[in-house]
Amino acid sequence: MRNGNVASADQWRSMLEPIVERYRDLPIQRFFRGDAAFARPELYEFLEKEGYSYVIRLASNDVLEREVEPFLARPVGCPSHRPLVRYHSFQYQAASWGKPRRVVAKIEHHNGELFPRVGFIVTNLRYWARQVVKFYNGRGTAEQWIKEGKNAVKWTRLSCHDFVDNQVRLQLFTLAYNLGNFLRRLVLPEPVKHWSMTSLREKLIKIGAHVVRHSRYVVFRMAEVAVSRQLFSEILDRIRDLGSMRPRAPGLG
Repeated sequence: MRNGNVASADQWRSMLEPIVERYRDLPIQRFFRGDAAFARPELYEFLEKEGYSYVIRLASNDVLEREVEPFLARPVGCPSHRPLVRYHSFQYQAASWGKPRRVVAKIEHHNGELFPRVGFIVTNLRYWARQVVKFYNGRGTAEQWIKEGKNAVKWTRLSCHDFVDNQVRLQLFTLAYNLGNFLRRLVLPEPVKHWSMTSLREKLIKIGAHVVRHSRYVVFRMAEVAVSRQLFSEILDRIRDLGSMRPRAPGLG
């Protein structure tokens, strides 16, 4: 936890080093994605030394814009309704860098827009330029999950006075989100697989019921507006089956 008025990459080393240490000896590929706040030469050098592949957004400047100048003119002819996308890869070295690095540019011409949209990414990946951009865009998917957590479990409600207390609250919110996501992935039948965490909470968990008690059993009467009786029963069966699941032995897929 830290103050809310600091840059995104502030104290990046204290955050990143424990993660790197955790995975250092594992025989896996390691990647780093970051926005323009992480475009720092000391971070590039750290990742390269640790054997990480990285894709990091790079803020535009005059040198980069001159490099893509031949791609900025819209082709002659009737513009397509779909965006016209071009890619360009080149070597670039900023004044603060100790060596040149690869930069991938994406140039998008959108119908009805006078100027193209241009973005730059610094990377040490050897993928085709289109693949580098696609991999970087995975950041958007991760940010959607973060946004989902904000909406579904309200994990930005950190109103305690001390950072330590707020840190515990955030960890509890994260645990709740992970449990909900675990439930969503394993027990939702096919017709409702698309449900978001918010839909799962509002339609399945936070629902009212009329409880009728008898001598031998209890009946829960719930409206079938969101979840039908058959669907609810199937979800309960899937939850019950989770107890019989056993971890697979290594090497069995």
